[in-house]
Amino acid sequence: MGHGGDVIAELTTDHREVEDLFGRIEALPPGDKQRKTYADQVTIELVRHSVAEEAYLYPAVRQFLPDGDEIADKEIEDHAEAERTMKELEGAEPGGAEFDRLITALMTEIRSHLRDEEDNLFPRLRTAASEDELIKLGDKVRQAKKTAPTRPHPSAPDTPPANKLLAPGVGMVDRVRDALTGRGKG
Repeated sequence: MGHGGDVIAELTTDHREVEDLFGRIEALPPGDKQRKTYADQVTIELVRHSVAEEAYLYPAVRQFLPDGDEIADKEIEDHAEAERTMKELEGAEPGGAEFDRLITALMTEIRSHLRDEEDNLFPRLRTAASEDELIKLGDKVRQAKKTAPTRPHPSAPDTPPANKLLAPGVGMVDRVRDALTGRGKG
């Protein structure tokens, strides 16, 4: 799947990639160790995606939509709930019932969030913001994902400016840990 274009195209591509990973998890039998590998990959993608949305998409939502504060606050709370689930999932063994419960909860949370963004938020933002603004946001989101953390950090700040200042450093530490452990490599 290709990345690029405006912020809506970029984030929708992320959504499709996450859904593909969810499908791979669902295709495997409970207890299969490959489910953990895919769960780690999903977590990496979701954390990077969420950090980028919190740094750039939601401030734009606040700016361009009349009820933007309310929408952004709800989306950030959705992210926080998913991040807590991902943090628990990180320590769960793929053969255990807790892993199955958590991955099912995560898929339910994320699928609902993605549908809401694609059916409601994205169309409203496309109407409210210029194409040039959406393209600039797409560039910023792509840049943010390159340095974003890859592991859930539920206690980290999720709004600017603190999230923009801390995310690159935390992301660097996460990527070093991932490289040392092989996490996220299928």
